[in-house]
Amino acid sequence: MTHPLSRLLRRNISAGQIAGYALANLVGLTIVLTALQFYRDVTSATSGSDSFISADYLIISKKVNGLGSFMATDRSATTFTPDERTDIASQPWASAVGAFTSADFNVAARVEFGGMPLSTALFLESIPDEFFDVSPRGWHYTPGSGKPLPIVISKDYLTLYNFGFATSRGMPQISEELIGSIPLRLSVSGGGRQEWIDARIVGFSSRLNTIAVPEEFMEWANREFADHSSPAPSAPSRLIVRLRQAGDPDAMAYMASHDYEVAGDKDAGGKAAYFLSLVTTIVVSVGIIISLLAFFILLLSIYLLLQKNREKIHDLMLLGYTPAQVAAYYNRLVATVNITVLLAAVTVMLAASSQWKSSLDSIGAEGTPPWLTIAVGTVIMTLITIGNMTAISRSIRRTFRTQQ
Repeated sequence: MTHPLSRLLRRNISAGQIAGYALANLVGLTIVLTALQFYRDVTSATSGSDSFISADYLIISKKVNGLGSFMATDRSATTFTPDERTDIASQPWASAVGAFTSADFNVAARVEFGGMPLSTALFLESIPDEFFDVSPRGWHYTPGSGKPLPIVISKDYLTLYNFGFATSRGMPQISEELIGSIPLRLSVSGGGRQEWIDARIVGFSSRLNTIAVPEEFMEWANREFADHSSPAPSAPSRLIVRLRQAGDPDAMAYMASHDYEVAGDKDAGGKAAYFLSLVTTIVVSVGIIISLLAFFILLLSIYLLLQKNREKIHDLMLLGYTPAQVAAYYNRLVATVNITVLLAAVTVMLAASSQWKSSLDSIGAEGTPPWLTIAVGTVIMTLITIGNMTAISRSIRRTFRTQQ
């Protein structure tokens, strides 16, 4: 575009209208980016095993009323039937449903610690690997291989030992690293058979309140040591449900209506996660609405500018200028303003995130790199710029046609 054309078109541009567009766009984009980065920083805490609002998984069971399963004939009242499991899996809020498989045999553990032999009865369970919050190395078992059986236990069990049992009995407290190096011997018996199996604790779970073993071991042991006089395998008494959205109120309402119990404080944590997601969605929506309003403000300004410059555009057409040459100036102006708005919004977002970072660090949220948020802002501003340029080009071509 020639320099005289730029000077000619610049004369009637309203600096106030451009500033109003830039300010509105800046406010909208800043709200979107700041809310998005805040949500990502806070929810970074949910990826840890000690997350205070992680409720993507629910462990549910049936309530025990009266004598419950005190009588063997009443155990079916606390187990889940295939139809109940299918009904839960079919709910729109359920992403996946897994069952806890219990050991249908007797288990006892023996360990020598500090020169003192310790032994206790144990219970074992297994669940599909996809529901674990830890991924220990070597999490598999091959019967007859001679390799130790890997075990994952709840972190709460170690805490109870260190600050309950150990302190009251004058026994040493142990760390996760130390207990993982202590060899265990498991006595597995049932069906007239007994076998000793080497085992080792390889991980600690904050999600699962159980003593978990690989499914391969559980299938093999139940087949070899369970009482085969039972007409069918025992139904699961606990299920683990992965939610599509943390803290979905429909899931909680379903649990209450079916009188199911949710383990731990996942209900309260789920509400916190859902509230955070809801507030973030509202704030981001407000920012997007403001950005859209700014987009239409610019379109209106360009339309009014073109109407005011109808005679000038007619003269430019007579001088041989094309609609593309006239639109190029306005496109460069819009691109410059939008790039400036993007840089300013990113700067404000980074400044705001630095203010809340120390507070989030104190609750275990390490934060996330801002690159994804910056990329989202870049995409948004690119789409807005393309929309601006397309609307400008169409308006100028329409104006040229009316002048012919």
